[in-house]
Amino acid sequence: MSTLDSLNLSRIPADDEALRAEVRAFLSEAMRDVPAHIRAKSWSGYDPAFSRQLGQCGWLGITLPTQYGGGGRNAFTRFVLVEEFLNFGAPVGSHWIADRQSGPLILKYGTEAQKQFYLPPICRGESFFCIGMSEPNSGSDLASVKTRATKTDAGWSLSGQKIWTTNAHHCHYMIALVRTSGDTEDRHKGLSQVIVDLSLPGVTVRPITDLSGDSHFCEVFFDNVQLQDDALIGAEGQGWEQVTAELAFERSGPERLYSSIVLFDQWLAFIRTPQGRTPEAVRLAGKIASQLTPLRAMSVAITEKLTRGESPVVEAALVKDLGTGVEQLIPAAIADDLFSRESQDIPLELLQTLNYVTQVAPSYSLRGGTRDILRGMIARGLGLR
Repeated sequence: MSTLDSLNLSRIPADDEALRAEVRAFLSEAMRDVPAHIRAKSWSGYDPAFSRQLGQCGWLGITLPTQYGGGGRNAFTRFVLVEEFLNFGAPVGSHWIADRQSGPLILKYGTEAQKQFYLPPICRGESFFCIGMSEPNSGSDLASVKTRATKTDAGWSLSGQKIWTTNAHHCHYMIALVRTSGDTEDRHKGLSQVIVDLSLPGVTVRPITDLSGDSHFCEVFFDNVQLQDDALIGAEGQGWEQVTAELAFERSGPERLYSSIVLFDQWLAFIRTPQGRTPEAVRLAGKIASQLTPLRAMSVAITEKLTRGESPVVEAALVKDLGTGVEQLIPAAIADDLFSRESQDIPLELLQTLNYVTQVAPSYSLRGGTRDILRGMIARGLGLR
């Protein structure tokens, strides 16, 4: 019995692991000429043509049933795909949300008509979704959302505002958490989710430019947007349960460990050279690797729970909180190492990559839930509050 088996750690099954070589070969060719500072933008990178390529390979909607155009595989298969996409810095931002959570959410809660309409183009890399959760003045307190969908004879009338909506200006649809009854004092009661066609009259999307010069965050306004009856996904008033299950997909995958991985790999390549190798740099590499390794094992264990149909909300929050810490440690620690050296010894591409990651790293502890929210969830799960 191996040490791994004796520890009873979750492992990626051999059938799923076998896909890795094919994916690496594809990405090695596709990303060969893309510089590191561009690859570091991986999961905010917008490239619809690349998404369609992945769809043609059968690598989108890999966990969705074949009857809807999916691969009929399990969450471990997607773990392998996502891990390789991020390690290579592939531009996955176009399809990211649809593949990771919108598709599975529609599969779990949607009507048969919704599944037939929305899932096949997601699997082809032709239909992109964004998440409508955060709102101005609500922070991470999702239960206080004010955007409201009011029932009408024709369906629903939607009014309100969402913010920090990633890639909304490039997306076709949004799954929005809205209030369909009561008011903010009712907290979780009266919340529902609706699918919004972002091309409808009354929808305004405004990109927000961040410190790095990117504008993948957006604010979205709804001014009496008229939705059909079938815009509601799941049961009315069930939105809190649905969005909580959705966040387990968002918080537990490799993307909560590897946001800085392209930078880390570039730096590792540098410290393997004679001019880059120092005892201090080697120790730092070991420190970062010793934190990434157990976190990856935790993420794999959560993936195993997802394959069993569980919703590991607390475990996902834990991985997200700890993973964010490592993601933010990487640029800060590498900067300390590089700026203690003679500048002429440092490759320009490494510095450009460090510059980009340093600028976006503060957002890592905001997206997917702030540290305070995550730690509150963990505390409740442990019976501490």
